Amino acid sequence: MELQLKGKNALVCGSSQGIGLASAIELSKLGANIILLARNREGLERALQKLDSSQGQDHCYFLADFADSSNVPAAIDQIKSRSLRVQIIVNNTGGPAGGKLIEARADELDRTFRMHVINNHYLAQAFWEDMKSEGFGRIVNIVSTSVKQPIPGLGVSNTIRWAVASWAKTLANELGPFGITVNNVLPGYTRTARLDAVFSMRAKEQGKPGEEVARHLASTIPTGRFAEASEVAAAVAFLCTPAAGSINGINLPVDGGSTGSL
Repeated sequence: MELQLKGKNALVCGSSQGIGLASAIELSKLGANIILLARNREGLERALQKLDSSQGQDHCYFLADFADSSNVPAAIDQIKSRSLRVQIIVNNTGGPAGGKLIEARADELDRTFRMHVINNHYLAQAFWEDMKSEGFGRIVNIVSTSVKQPIPGLGVSNTIRWAVASWAKTLANELGPFGITVNNVLPGYTRTARLDAVFSMRAKEQGKPGEEVARHLASTIPTGRFAEASEVAAAVAFLCTPAAGSINGINLPVDGGSTGSL
């Protein structure tokens, strides 16, 4: 099974922490040169030290705040100015605050759409020619199981995650003939800062301690536990390998079996 990514450049978004950082680490273990992209310089410098360099890789980072979509074209220009060709993109950014969709302001939907769809689109348009010229490209979007089953209390997120999934499926059909695959990884409850925020939101809504909320959520997962960021990252990394070349346009849940659909 061909899992080697030596000589490939992987741009990993939101990679200063959580699933983004875990994905960058796994891709570096497969030999890829990692281009970290996030808004926190100190976090990125710490992340850089955690990447595997045993195969002589050259890792670097760039700054961009996805909350302001004008940051992304600027970061793209900086990457291109270094003559860095990109064969792998991992799209990942933080989700919006919780709440009911009917209570969401229109500007919340607009801002979240720009963070998750427009920014992804900027990156795909910027680097797909690099992928096409090599006959190899991977775009993996870290989305959410809400693509399969809306999550109560995350109205804006549910809405925009579907938009990302539809964008990805359309792009998979268009780019597949050039050796470029586009897939979505759908994390369920995963041990990250985002999960802590979900605990706090649910605890406030239900008037219960956060620990009780966490125990109940874990009990709804067939495996009986929350996923680790490294487990989600393993799925991301596999989809980026040559071995996954015929896996295209899919939604892959990493949720311990908790999603109530196939």
